[in-house]
Amino acid sequence: LYFSAQEGILIFYHIKELQYEMKICADISQPISSLIFSPDYTSLLLVTDQGTVYSYKPAHSGEAVKLLDTSSSCFLAADFLTPGNNYCVSVTVSGEVQVWSLEDGTFLSKLNLGIEV
Repeated sequence: LYFSAQEGILIFYHIKELQYEMKICADISQPISSLIFSPDYTSLLLVTDQGTVYSYKPAHSGEAVKLLDTSSSCFLAADFLTPGNNYCVSVTVSGEVQVWSLEDGTFLSKLNLGIEV
């Protein structure tokens, strides 16, 4: 079970029967608004409401890597663009949908829906 605390800490709980172990996986120092697993469960997106997206790979147990920073106070959410784990889609309150490369955080495309989300 992965869990995020208000302080921006990603925590993993390994639960077996009535016992559990807790491990702190990453500290991004920003409140995490959502956690999204990739379709193949190899990557975890950590999304903040300030518009920053981090990637964490559970199998590698490394630090979370900052992928992109939209620097938007109107940022709502992000998710993997499937199939695959190569792209991320984000949306803002104003209705702008953006596509990003997860390899290097490159902005690739956007679509304005013309309506608030």
